[in-house]
Amino acid sequence: MGMQMRKVVKRALCILPMAFGLSVADAVPLAAFSETGSHSRDQQLLEIRDVMRGGRGGFLDLGFNYTPLASQLPLESPYGEHEGYAFRQHVAGFGSGAVTRQSQLGALLWFERSGWDGEDFFVYPKYNAFSHVASTTTWGLTYTHIKHDVTFAGGMQHYNVEHVGDVYPEESDSLLYSWAHLRWNHFSVQGNFYRSNVRFLRLSLDLESRLVYGGYSKGLLTYLPNIDLTVYNKSADKFSADTYRMNWEQNLYGQILYAEVSYDFPDDGFHSAALKYYPDASRMVAFEATCIRRNKKIDGTDDLLWGGGIEFPFVRFAYNSSYDYENFFHAKGTFIVEFQFNLASIDGFLFARGGTRSAPLETIKVEKKNKDLPPEGDGLIHLNPSDASTSVGSGKTKTLEATGIRYEKSGNGGN
Repeated sequence: MGMQMRKVVKRALCILPMAFGLSVADAVPLAAFSETGSHSRDQQLLEIRDVMRGGRGGFLDLGFNYTPLASQLPLESPYGEHEGYAFRQHVAGFGSGAVTRQSQLGALLWFERSGWDGEDFFVYPKYNAFSHVASTTTWGLTYTHIKHDVTFAGGMQHYNVEHVGDVYPEESDSLLYSWAHLRWNHFSVQGNFYRSNVRFLRLSLDLESRLVYGGYSKGLLTYLPNIDLTVYNKSADKFSADTYRMNWEQNLYGQILYAEVSYDFPDDGFHSAALKYYPDASRMVAFEATCIRRNKKIDGTDDLLWGGGIEFPFVRFAYNSSYDYENFFHAKGTFIVEFQFNLASIDGFLFARGGTRSAPLETIKVEKKNKDLPPEGDGLIHLNPSDASTSVGSGKTKTLEATGIRYEKSGNGGN
């Protein structure tokens, strides 16, 4: 009996920290929902930028966040705090096919539905005075020329308001956003537009050599950085370049340990940083530690939010992750569970988005095939006619090349 009691107490002590974290979670501000459209448009184009690094093949992404307790992410409004459920559902797909030997046409679709509601649901929310439900859709067409390593892509983005409660500012559908993407080799430029106005421009240098795109699996070229600079325009009528954000991704060891740093200028400074470890370079599994600076200071010092996450092929666990803070309504002080799955494919090889090498099983299969190939060389074994009787029972493929054989005309000199 004493042994069973000790087991019960031990389990309770293990559960207590998580329960405490869930019960003291910070409330979600109303402003986080007003920014849903711009954040989701930007994030979807970031993911499309990563997928277009190869410009061909396919990609599939499915997922939704799960917060089992109504006290995890309460809503903060002028009327106080309200218990309920923040949610995010997303699906994305890309596919391409050959139209000529060197050209590929493709199509893509990204969709996200997110918001807050008073009840836990998967399809139909409660739609009360504090609910906010909206979706962002990005679609487009792509063209890739394999020989010249060039990709063109473009399409539209739609923000659809499903329900906005009385406590939120008024919102309306936005169907006039468009986007364009051009990649040549390691360089790409991406733009987002509203009517004829530029909303942001993103310049990217993906210098790191990656085996899945025909590069190297090791060596100095795998330690080149991946840098992108995004210029955001907050003006409604002209391009004013209000904010710049630079993100630097650096391979630290063997394409399995990476550091990422984001910096805003000219005014805001440090934005976020992350240390990420992938047990395999295909990025099917990931461990990360993150830090993000929030937009306020406490006693004159930066308010830094530290956290991290663990990602497996079908589920992700996170606490105070910088990704969730930016893309899940400034979620902090609570554990996030996301059921998700993403898989990319190029030339028959599988990897997660952003991976540098194919999945482990694919790599093993390729290595076994290579072991069965003949040794390097011209593949020909040259024999003189006198050696034509040589046995070929050794198992090697032998090609006989006859030398010194002359053909002469028959007959009497002229017919």
